[in-house]
Amino acid sequence: MTRPLLAAALLAAGLSQAYATDMIITNGKVATMAREGSFAQAVAIKGGVITAVGSNAQVLKLKKPGTQVIDAGGRTVIPGLNDSHLHIIRQGLNYNAELRWDGVTSLKRAMQMLREQAARTPDGAWIKVVGGFNEFQFEEKRLPTLEELNEAVPDKPVFILYLYGLGFVNKKGIEVLGYDKDTKYKDGVVELGTDGKPTGLLVAKPNAMVLYSTLGKTGALPRDQQLNSTIQYYREMNRLGVTSAIDAGGGGQAYPDDYAVSLELAKGGKLAVRTSYYLFAQKPGKELENYQRWLTMTKPDRNDHMFYANGYNTEGAGENLVWSAADFENFLEPRPEMPGHMESELEPVLRLLVKNRWPFRIHATYGESIERDLAVIEKVNREMPFNGLRWFFDHAETITDDQLARVKKLGGGVAVQDRMYFQGEHYAKRYGAQERQMPPIRKMLEMKIPVGLGTDGTRVSSYGPWPSIYWAVTGKTAGGMPMWQARDRLSRYEALKLMTQGSAWFSGEEKLKGQIAKGQYADLVILPKDYFSIPEAEIKTLESALTVVNGRIVHAGADFGQYAPELPPVQPEWSPVKYYGGYQNH
Repeated sequence: MTRPLLAAALLAAGLSQAYATDMIITNGKVATMAREGSFAQAVAIKGGVITAVGSNAQVLKLKKPGTQVIDAGGRTVIPGLNDSHLHIIRQGLNYNAELRWDGVTSLKRAMQMLREQAARTPDGAWIKVVGGFNEFQFEEKRLPTLEELNEAVPDKPVFILYLYGLGFVNKKGIEVLGYDKDTKYKDGVVELGTDGKPTGLLVAKPNAMVLYSTLGKTGALPRDQQLNSTIQYYREMNRLGVTSAIDAGGGGQAYPDDYAVSLELAKGGKLAVRTSYYLFAQKPGKELENYQRWLTMTKPDRNDHMFYANGYNTEGAGENLVWSAADFENFLEPRPEMPGHMESELEPVLRLLVKNRWPFRIHATYGESIERDLAVIEKVNREMPFNGLRWFFDHAETITDDQLARVKKLGGGVAVQDRMYFQGEHYAKRYGAQERQMPPIRKMLEMKIPVGLGTDGTRVSSYGPWPSIYWAVTGKTAGGMPMWQARDRLSRYEALKLMTQGSAWFSGEEKLKGQIAKGQYADLVILPKDYFSIPEAEIKTLESALTVVNGRIVHAGADFGQYAPELPPVQPEWSPVKYYGGYQNH
């Protein structure tokens, strides 16, 4: 059954049995998101769909024997967050093996966590910190040195990924990798010391293949632990209030092999974040062959989740359509120039996708890259009209007004992320003070271009959604540097809308998600604090007190502990997740 038909069937079933309501949430400050300042008190849910929103008295009339009634205690209730650009499937496979510095506020604490984790990690396993942080979040405003890294962990291999720019490997790690003076990478540097031996510093020049290739040599969890890891990571996203994610594929994430774990869990109804995924071409020069093969294996809108609509869907193609079109946002290095053959590789892939009505997304950081991409997109559209086919750019930090007008004319959108929250200081150092909002979200909204907010977690930016919302509200980096003009800052309503209803457009669900309204999916979050009135700095550390997906409680914090669903013990026993969790927002 197609998504619209399935959604209609579920909606009809829910409304026809409204008086046998499954769940009612009362005494809330319910942000309906229908418009700014629109709040209700209570919500009724049946069959995974919201069936009523209104006052306590109105909604409690639907209560029957067996209805679960949850008292929100005056807390704010919002639609579930929807990350329009997340690498959730790939991170699920790796989450339990990684020490996360996301949200850690001091380098001293980060290094303490590293030492503690090394002590419990068995011989033969790597200690890995794979993105999600920068030095500006630390009180010390600096990164660890290689000397500090080697002193902290002298006897076990360590790999630390820093943005798209640098990798740090301790001496034991270099030994395990076998790197020496002859180790070379086409687009990266293995730094050598005066003794001619690798220092442990890896430098992306300009793309991150030296970093990702090295990461790929640090081992993977066995299949049973990948299953456990994925369950743990999806629950972590629920803890942060995420109920939907649009997966952008990623390097080292090959279809269908690396999707087998999430697919198995989806078929068993064990994925608690609705996941729509785009397929990312893996091998340079083989992208057209990849998509030709994938067209025979899957199709957009096919749902493999056994328990709710759009639980686990193939969505389309990208964010990497062809490798020659990639322009990594490594602001530690000059802007990369795409090769001259990019257009001849991108055009046949786009023709194949448009012919078969596959939505697509395309990674582009710089306006210079977007200009060349748009020329190809416009050419294909002239000869094979898109006619409403959903497509969009990811990132678009320096897109121009003219380019935005062309995107709008083609019916496209822009998925934006808080990458400048992590890299604003580096951008300013290279290019000077910002004169235009990056990305120009305010301009996109004025032009009524579809915009979805996300994180681009997990290898570079953090997967935490609330820093992204904080960035949209304040225009500040992780280090507190203002980058936007006051006129460009979003209201709290606007920012939240972009990570709920705004993101829903990117999976074709803008009529099903993003509001707390009759007929919408029953995905919502009770917050421990009022997002709309707390000090701005506290937005960064918000999480969920209670998360509901498809009308089912998938996470409950301390205030609602009696509703907490069971979670299997973390595997392996030494996993950093068991001892620290994930995002450090406490």
